[in-house]
Amino acid sequence: MVIKRDLYVKELLSKRWNGKVKIITGIRRCGKSFLLSSLYKNHLKEEGVKEDCFVEIALDRKAHIKYRNPNELYDYILSQTQDASKQFYVFIDEIQLSFKVKNEDVDERLVPEEDRDMLFTTFYDILNDLMARSNLDIYVTGSNSKMLSTDIVTNFRDRGTEIKVYPLSFKEFYTMAGMEKADALEEYLTYGGMPLAVMEKDEAEKRKYLKGLHKNVYIKDIVERYRLKDDEVLDALIDSLSSAVGSLTNPHNLANAAGTLMKRGTSDHTVKNYLDYLEDAYLFVGVKRYDVKGKRYFENTQKYYSMDLGLRNAKLNFRQQEKSHLMENLIFLELLRRGYSVDVGVVELTRIKDGKKRQSQYEIDFVVNTGKEKIYIQSALNVDTEEKQVQETFSLRNSGDFFRKIVIVDGSTKIWTDENGIVYVGIIPFLLEDAGLGF
Repeated sequence: MVIKRDLYVKELLSKRWNGKVKIITGIRRCGKSFLLSSLYKNHLKEEGVKEDCFVEIALDRKAHIKYRNPNELYDYILSQTQDASKQFYVFIDEIQLSFKVKNEDVDERLVPEEDRDMLFTTFYDILNDLMARSNLDIYVTGSNSKMLSTDIVTNFRDRGTEIKVYPLSFKEFYTMAGMEKADALEEYLTYGGMPLAVMEKDEAEKRKYLKGLHKNVYIKDIVERYRLKDDEVLDALIDSLSSAVGSLTNPHNLANAAGTLMKRGTSDHTVKNYLDYLEDAYLFVGVKRYDVKGKRYFENTQKYYSMDLGLRNAKLNFRQQEKSHLMENLIFLELLRRGYSVDVGVVELTRIKDGKKRQSQYEIDFVVNTGKEKIYIQSALNVDTEEKQVQETFSLRNSGDFFRKIVIVDGSTKIWTDENGIVYVGIIPFLLEDAGLGF
C-alpha cells in the first residue's frame, strides 16, 4: 500500500530549481525519506527525468556511513555530477548525522577565539558550495530542528527553504483507512499517524512498533546526540509531558513530576535542557501563552503537545485516553500542518467576588495567527447544555475584540453560529472538509 502525500509533493514541485537547498524536516519515521526518494522521485520520473539524473545518499545507512564526513560527501556528489549538460537532483537523507571535520590547512593559532567554528568544515559549507552549481537541485532531510530549522538563515545565507513534514493527518489517514468517519477518528486518536503504524493491521503489532520507536529510535538518538549518561530523567520527563498534554506547566513543575516518577530529584536546569532536546527531535512542541488583552507573552508557563498521538499513548502504555486532551492535541497539530502560528490565549479579567476585586485568568485554547487576522479556537467535547455552552465560551465572549471565534466539538456537527457570533463545528468536518471556515 502506498500512502500518497500530494500536498507535500506539490510543495516540493513548487520549490524545485529555485536556487535554494530544500530542507525537509520532521520527526524520524514520519515519512520524509519516502516522500523524497519515492513519491517525489516517481513524480519527476513520470515527467521524464532519467534515473541517472538522481544522486541519492542516505547517511543513516551503513553503506553510506563514510559520507557523514562532509568532505567525502562533497567529493562523491561532484564525481556523480560531472556532466555539465545534465540537470541533477541531489537527495541527502538524515543530514544531521553529518559531522564537522577540522580544516588542516588553517593555522588555528591565527584564528580568534570567537571564530573557532571556522576551523571546521560542516555540511553547511559543502551545501553552500554545491548550490552555486547551476545544474544541481539539492534536497536534504533531517530530524533535528536546532541543527536545521533554526540555522537555515544563518548557515545557508538565505539560500535554504524549509518544508515541514508531519505524521499523517487525519484526512490522509481517513482516505486509506476503510472505516466510517467516527470509527476512523477513534482509531486515529489511539494510534496516531506514523505511517508504518497506520499500515500495520494487527493492533498488538501497532503497539509494539510505537513503543519500539520511543525506546530504540527517539530515546537512543537523543542519548547519543547529547551524550547523556542517564536516560532515566529523559524517560520520566517524556512520561510527565505525555500525561500532561494540553496542561500548563514549567520546568520546575516538570522536574517535580519527573522526580516523583523516578523517586529521586532532578534539577530545573536539567529538565529545561531535556525539554530543548525533545523539541529539537520534534517529539513535543512547546506553545507560549499570550495575553489577548495586554498583547504580551507570559514567560513562566506554557503548554506542550505531542507530535503524534500514537507515540504519546504508547509511551503511557495506552492507559490515559482522555478524549478531551487527545482532541485538543489533534486540533493543535492540524493547525500547525496548515502552516499557522499558534499560541495559547489568556483573558485576564477583574471580577467582584465577596465584595472584593479579584483578577482571574481564563484560557482560550488556541490563538491562531493567519497572517491577516487572529482566530480564537476552543476545543470542547460538547456544548449540549446551556450551562456547558456558557462555560466553554466565557473566555471567547470576554476577549474584548471582534476576531473570529470558533468552538470545535466532538463528532460530525455541521457548522452553526450562536447569537454572540461564535461558530460551532464538529471535529470531523473541521479535519476533513475545512468546514467552510476559510482557513
